[in-house]
Amino acid sequence: MRLIHGPLSGRLGGTLLTILKVDRLRLAKRRWRGFAEDGEEFGFDLEYPLRDGTFFFHSETRSYAIEQQTEPVIDIVCPENASDSARLGWVLGNLHFPIEIHPGKLRVCDDQAIRQLLLRENYTYSLVDAVFQPLSGAHSHGL
Repeated sequence: MRLIHGPLSGRLGGTLLTILKVDRLRLAKRRWRGFAEDGEEFGFDLEYPLRDGTFFFHSETRSYAIEQQTEPVIDIVCPENASDSARLGWVLGNLHFPIEIHPGKLRVCDDQAIRQLLLRENYTYSLVDAVFQPLSGAHSHGL
């Protein structure tokens, strides 16, 4: 097993890209283990958590990078009216769920409580599988 302490600046020219897939919750940790797609095992002892797309190890023939797995999320269309958008933010904030902000939409974890709220309040949303990268420092109960 190879021990990784931090990210690298990028891919080495002429090397094969090799992916280590990891879920969001494990990726948020500083200490964890994982296996790349070629079976190589890595241990991570990091000062800061890594992010999707980060290169972390090079061999003579391969460059290894993190690929965050997709997960079920809800994309919520932000209302055009500023007060309605503020209300949506306030309501979601009261539920203490992490959010990701995109132009014109908010992304949250797929959760039955949020689905019910969105239906009750008549917000437009869609259910998708996507990489979820919530705002830094965001966390919810039970995660």
